[in-house]
Amino acid sequence: MARTLPLFASRALMAGQTDEAFLLLLTISHADLATPIRVSSDAVNTVSNGETFIPFPFSLSLPDEVTDSPPSVRLSIDNVDRTIMGTIREIDTPLSIRLEVVAASSPDDVLAGPFDFSLRQADGDAASISGELRFEDVLNEPYPAGKFTPAVAPGLF
Repeated sequence: MARTLPLFASRALMAGQTDEAFLLLLTISHADLATPIRVSSDAVNTVSNGETFIPFPFSLSLPDEVTDSPPSVRLSIDNVDRTIMGTIREIDTPLSIRLEVVAASSPDDVLAGPFDFSLRQADGDAASISGELRFEDVLNEPYPAGKFTPAVAPGLF
């Protein structure tokens, strides 16, 4: 799907130098969490669409272009605050991860995303927490979703 960027973002991306900063906003949520964990790649708090994202060091590795498997993203979060590792250890079902790209000058306007993932195979040590982010696996969903039975489609029988 083609994405149209605002003129200021296009100019900043194409310029040799720019004062514009593009931020990654990460929201970690789960039904068992009272409030989602919101972190930003910026060095200061970022308020986007009424939500405050705290500065927290993390990195993303984009997926390989392999046709045999669904794309996955590798997320690595510095383990400076034990809250995230404690959350991952306490919850045994996948966490929901939302990624958005915004410009620092207009954080309410999402330039790319939101991209919704689920966190799979998370592990960690004293320095960092890493895990595999996967899109919803829609390719393995049964099709058609329903079944044609006499109760559902009596005209066929």
